[in-house]
Amino acid sequence: MFESIISSAAGVTASEFLICSAISLVFGAIIALAHSYKNRYSKSMLLTLVVLPIVIQTILMLVNGNIGAGIAVLGAFSLIRFRSQPGNSREISSIFLATAVGTAMALGFVAVAAVLLAAVVIVTVVMVKLGIGEKGADKHLRITIPENLDYEGLFDDIFDAFTEKCEMTKVKTVNMGSLYELDYDLTMKKDVKEKEFLDALRCRNGNLNIILSKVMTVRDEL
Repeated sequence: MFESIISSAAGVTASEFLICSAISLVFGAIIALAHSYKNRYSKSMLLTLVVLPIVIQTILMLVNGNIGAGIAVLGAFSLIRFRSQPGNSREISSIFLATAVGTAMALGFVAVAAVLLAAVVIVTVVMVKLGIGEKGADKHLRITIPENLDYEGLFDDIFDAFTEKCEMTKVKTVNMGSLYELDYDLTMKKDVKEKEFLDALRCRNGNLNIILSKVMTVRDEL
């Protein structure tokens, strides 16, 4: 089952190269689809994942089985993607999966590549589908309150009900000192409704301005 489809150690025939290339393209497309599943991605990244297995396969076939030389070339090639733009962990894992699949195809081990691909794709989809390791969304909250309200502990019960953690980061007076602006960094609990959270805050702050915004952070960088 796990035998190579390449019959001769001396070289690869044209038919073997075409078969391996076609399978590499199919496997690359599957990797790209798995990478895009419930994930932020770019068109260039998907294109890279589609063609990377066949490119890797071709390079290794050209070095005629010299795996050391081929891996050195491929390592440099894979890192090009991240020289000018940081890659997140899922992008890097997809790159390495495409590298492994291309390496297996260069040696003719179609079954090995298929089993590896199926295992990684299934694990990825299941973990994303079940939300394993996910946490609530990080948010920035700005609340305006009248000057006559004591902001110390004013919203603690609401934060306990709707957030996993919350930290006040700034207090500022506005409108000639007649209002306070309170800034918080917080993490929302999963499956809570933001509208209910905002409504509870509005009842406490006299229906003055409230801004809840997404925290702009670097994504899962390695």
